[in-house]
Amino acid sequence: MQRMPTTETAPPLFLGNEIYRGSTYGHAHPLAIPRVPVVTDLSRAMGWLPRSVYRTSPRIRPAALEIFHTPAYVAALQAAEASQQVSEEVRLRHHIGTLSNPVYPEMFRRPATSAGGALLAADLVAAGHTVYHPAGGTHHGFPDRAGGFCFFNDPVLAVLTLRQRGLRRIAYVDIDAHHCDGVEAAFENEPEVLLVSTHEERRWPFTGALEDRGCGNVFNLPLPRESGDEDFAQALDRVILPAVVRHRAEAVVLQCGADAVTEDPLSRLHFSNNAHWETVAALKRIAPRLLVTGGGGYNPWSVGRLWSGVWAVLNGYEIPDRLPSEAEAVLRRLSCTRRAGRNPPEHWFTTLRDAPNRAPASELVRTRVSQLEARLRSEA
Repeated sequence: MQRMPTTETAPPLFLGNEIYRGSTYGHAHPLAIPRVPVVTDLSRAMGWLPRSVYRTSPRIRPAALEIFHTPAYVAALQAAEASQQVSEEVRLRHHIGTLSNPVYPEMFRRPATSAGGALLAADLVAAGHTVYHPAGGTHHGFPDRAGGFCFFNDPVLAVLTLRQRGLRRIAYVDIDAHHCDGVEAAFENEPEVLLVSTHEERRWPFTGALEDRGCGNVFNLPLPRESGDEDFAQALDRVILPAVVRHRAEAVVLQCGADAVTEDPLSRLHFSNNAHWETVAALKRIAPRLLVTGGGGYNPWSVGRLWSGVWAVLNGYEIPDRLPSEAEAVLRRLSCTRRAGRNPPEHWFTTLRDAPNRAPASELVRTRVSQLEARLRSEA
């Protein structure tokens, strides 16, 4: 597949911030686990994250959020953080103070830092850098309300900022187990923004039907439960990569949610982390500019291992069969109260790479992929 022209001359950049260390949505919430700090610490322990490529994600100014979010919603989040409570009216209108989107001490500052990272990432990508923003990927946020653990929609903010910087044709690819409903709602009528999403069917938020087309720019591939690496390879090789090339994208944003792997508690897909790494490697080869974000992922070991491997792939680092002791210690310090964390297997401590799940692709997935291929051909 032909590579599109690129302006990249510098090494990839990693965005992080210490606000993610120790901040949780509450002890019973799926996001009670550490995620970004694990990736940061693992990458440093591997010798993959020198100070020269690390950038501290800034906190976005409230006014800058208004390129997508409403002033009333931004103000409501600030007020909820300050008072640590919300009224019933605010809860109903903005969907904050709920079980999914709870009140917690950093409920404005933390997502505002992720949003600030999205704007910084877009500026860096527009300047020619490849950027990794593991705290990003909050794809369920809407202009006036939170959704699915997402208070702000940093992928939308990144795409809008890229377009403000003169990059009009953007491809947004989402391989999270949950459909990117907030991003699709934002861009389904914008033909210069391509959206390709793979996600588990009949899984919250119950959007992302195969038939959805937007203005011709939306390609959704719902995957049945237990879909594995070969099912995803069909999507990558026959839908995702051809769609990005056909779109003549000037920049690609990849949402690399880690919740589609076998051991994640909030999905029933059976990917190994190789599927995500192969996606990163393939898009890196063809994208003129690339931004990779995190997303879902609710098992701290699988998130840390997968997202650290993403950073390795972006840099061309070899992923060893056995981790050095410093990296192994990072993983052995983790804990999780969910069932998977009660007796974690040894390879979660000693390796990054999962064993591939090479079960044959299902006929249902092949049929759906063929339907999307036909669309690509007919609309070329």
